[in-house]
Amino acid sequence: MSAVAGRPAVKVARTGLTGRRVQTSVIGLVLLVSTAAATLALGLLVDSNAPFDHAFARQHGAHVTAAVNAQASPARLAATTRLPGVTAASGPFPQVTVGADISFSAPPGHPGGQGVFSTQLNLVGRASPGGPVDDLTLTAGHWARRAGEVVWSDSGNGPPVSVGSHVTVHGVSGSPQLTVVGLATSATASAQAWVTPAEIAALRAPGAPDMSQMLYRFAQAGSAAQVSADVARVRAALPPGSLLGAQSWLTAKLRATRSIAPWVPFIVAFGLIGLVMAVLIVANVVSGAVVAGTRRIGVLKSVGFSPAQVVAAYVLQVTIPAGAGALAGVLAGNLLSVPLLSQTARVYGVGALAVPPWVDVAVPLAMLGLTVAAALPPALRAGRLSAVQAIATGRAPRAARGYGAHRLLGKARRLPRPLTLGLAAPFARPARTLVTLVAVLLGGTAVTFAAGLATSLDRVATDLSHARAEPVQVGLPGGDAVLQPAGAPPLPSPAAQQRAVQAALRAQPGTLRYVAEADDGISVPGLPEQLSLVAFGSDASWTGYQLITGHWYHGNGQAVVNTGFLTDTGAQVGDSYTITSGSRHVTVRITGEIFEPNGGTPKILASTPTLSALDPDLTVVQYDVAVRPGTAAASYANTLATALGPDYSVSADSGTPSGFAAVIGLIATLTLLLAAVAGLGVLNTVVLQTRERVHDLGVFKAVGMTPRQVTAMVVCSVAGIGLVAGLVAIPAGVALQRYVLPVMAHAAQTGVPASVLNVYVPGELALLALSGLVIAAVGALAPASWAARARTASALRAE
Repeated sequence: MSAVAGRPAVKVARTGLTGRRVQTSVIGLVLLVSTAAATLALGLLVDSNAPFDHAFARQHGAHVTAAVNAQASPARLAATTRLPGVTAASGPFPQVTVGADISFSAPPGHPGGQGVFSTQLNLVGRASPGGPVDDLTLTAGHWARRAGEVVWSDSGNGPPVSVGSHVTVHGVSGSPQLTVVGLATSATASAQAWVTPAEIAALRAPGAPDMSQMLYRFAQAGSAAQVSADVARVRAALPPGSLLGAQSWLTAKLRATRSIAPWVPFIVAFGLIGLVMAVLIVANVVSGAVVAGTRRIGVLKSVGFSPAQVVAAYVLQVTIPAGAGALAGVLAGNLLSVPLLSQTARVYGVGALAVPPWVDVAVPLAMLGLTVAAALPPALRAGRLSAVQAIATGRAPRAARGYGAHRLLGKARRLPRPLTLGLAAPFARPARTLVTLVAVLLGGTAVTFAAGLATSLDRVATDLSHARAEPVQVGLPGGDAVLQPAGAPPLPSPAAQQRAVQAALRAQPGTLRYVAEADDGISVPGLPEQLSLVAFGSDASWTGYQLITGHWYHGNGQAVVNTGFLTDTGAQVGDSYTITSGSRHVTVRITGEIFEPNGGTPKILASTPTLSALDPDLTVVQYDVAVRPGTAAASYANTLATALGPDYSVSADSGTPSGFAAVIGLIATLTLLLAAVAGLGVLNTVVLQTRERVHDLGVFKAVGMTPRQVTAMVVCSVAGIGLVAGLVAIPAGVALQRYVLPVMAHAAQTGVPASVLNVYVPGELALLALSGLVIAAVGALAPASWAARARTASALRAE
């Protein structure tokens, strides 16, 4: 269509926009909400993966990081690099696990002093940071060139180690001290620190196994099944028992995306709901405009408008407000993303994250494309109408439509006539009624899904904080990380600290029970991060850990673990698993899987005697305290802190963590927006119905129908739709919650306990079933009030 021929279509579209402000506003607002949700979902999805993907590609990251013992000879290891599917390999690099004290500087604002962090380190000997696999990136200093130098992994975890810090190794003759000369990053966290290859032998304690590290890249490693097959080929090529462990790059990727990835699934669900609603409502608006403007179409054609110009006019009426709504939606989506993206200010050195520019361009273009696609069928129908047919056709539906429903409802003598007239109205336009029903159904589904998801996340926050079971924690002075101001008096011995805490707890009348907790982290061959140890001095089954499967441990030799442990080790509940660290090892029977994401870090909980055999340095760092019913945790904590003195930290755990609070607030915002979109769809439907029946309204008013009865009739015209949609939305919303929550949990590297999944109660479901009715009624109120105020004479003259 030429520019000259297109000018009349633009003029008609402009008059259509000004003449139908309600429909124009509906399209703009619907596109705003849908575009905002889609921008947020796609932006978070990209940002949750892009930083790791870029770092992995830049560093030629290892698909598999393998730990092998001395049974695997250099020749056998070299043979594995030529296996089918292996595209690159590095190693073997000598490897050792050591106990160490790491010094670090006092944080800003602290009155001087030096921090000391005691832990175990996984050290790897490499002559240089480069290589065909795991090409390390130096972020500060230089690579280790001689004995006594170490390069620290700049992963952002652990103490703030900097160039010049010192690492004192335990269990080796002379307790050698290493100086941190550089910081480096590894995309797959292949080690916690690196030294020269010759240094490894000097740092290996007597009795410690001789281990090496191999790094592999494979042609097919995009899924867990493919990586498992790759590892199986390597294992088969080595002597039995020589492969101690193998870390998948997928585990490292999940760990890198853990701050954003868990929230992406529910935002995608909201985005898809908004997308479908937008398409349905836009199609309904255009279809209604065509029906309402049938005679106008005939007039346009009679004065020379071609079918293409008619189609263009109606498509433009949709495209203009849709474009404005899409642009506003992009801005809103970027604003909504700020709280979530701010949690990942530094992922593999990429700095602050934001919605990528291409997402800001692609999403509104895609939304406009869907809008045009939704508007095109009814616009084409308008273009095919002949002038005579269009002028001769009225805009009201044929009298035969819905007549049976009117007769049937008219027999319900106990219902007022205005109500039966309203309830029968949807049958006159079955296609429009179906579209409105689906829009309200999606809105009700979003409300039901959001209510369950918010409750589940609230329970997750409570379970992770253990606020219900152990609302008070008492931290002992020192612990793993000791930060002493210069000239401060020495701390009491650990035994004296424990006696003081126990005496203070027994003296408090509000104390119900308490247990000593010892925490530490050790390095285990084959695990990507340190294994987190939690040892309890007595029964700790009451401390609030939710079980996904199995049962709490009983006695020594048993343990419960988190999902991260099972994922990294390949073990299952019921298995006996041997944990090796340095020259020590312990075999435990896994009795249960606990709900403790811990960022994907493997975690094991057992009795103190069980884990002390693996880590003799395990010491009590805090006491977990349960208070008697009716005791205020905050007041109890204040009293206990006064009794213990300033050296002990006493905290009362309550409330929802800020991260969860922000996400729950986002859920509420998106739910309200989607409910508003559904309400706008109802408003559009009622406006169309009211305009089509304006002459009938005049007749009803002439025979005595009051404004209140008119309002009731109009609201009832969608009340049945809302009630049916609300009832169907209950199973749909529950099913969506049961599908999305496990996906979110998988992204957080954990399972889901039944207490978190089963959150709906009958009373709540009964109220949620009314959500569709509420959405429909609220959406119909504005046009119902307009119909009630319409003058009888004006309505009778309209057709």
